[in-house]
Amino acid sequence: VGDRHLAMAETSSPPILQVRSASKSFPVSGKRGRRALQRAVDGASFTLEEGKTLGIVGESGSGKTTLGRMIAGLERPDEGEILIGGERVENLAQRRTSHALSTLVQMVFQDSSAALNPRMTVGATLREVLEVHRGREGAGRHRDGVNELIEKVGLPEGILERYAWDLSGGQLQRVCIARALAVNAKILVCDEPVSALDVSIQAQILNLLVALQGE
Repeated sequence: VGDRHLAMAETSSPPILQVRSASKSFPVSGKRGRRALQRAVDGASFTLEEGKTLGIVGESGSGKTTLGRMIAGLERPDEGEILIGGERVENLAQRRTSHALSTLVQMVFQDSSAALNPRMTVGATLREVLEVHRGREGAGRHRDGVNELIEKVGLPEGILERYAWDLSGGQLQRVCIARALAVNAKILVCDEPVSALDVSIQAQILNLLVALQGE
């Protein structure tokens, strides 16, 4: 029995996400016009297993958004390291031609209306992501892919011709989730995605995320 458990431990894959003593500071105005550093994230360490959910809890201004942005490669830690699939985020972010990092991690922001281009329809928004990551050839496949994404997040097909300003908060967030799913990312970083929604809509979005995770 011991040998069997040892073999299972040796063959198990590493956590999909590892954050090791990650810290981040930003310059702020200090006394008498002097510049100072404000520590936004201080030595954060945790791991995330594939197929699991991890909640980061803290008051406003405690660095949750900064931490999420570092995981997504939008900010670089001053100290420590962040690994996705065993590779440092900085290395993945440098592979711009292969979109290596964006195909592994996507963000769902708190302000869904600001995250979408108001000049593009929902359908055009989703097709753009598919074209960037899967190539411009095969318009029929992209059309099917867009329809599949909308169905996954529980929206009607007719919404594809509508613009962001014509959608409710819950619909906007579902579109943002669909866009994040378009690249089959391994990790979704959700930055308070339901805090601006009504309580009943919050439950719907959270249930949707749980169902998608199960798939």
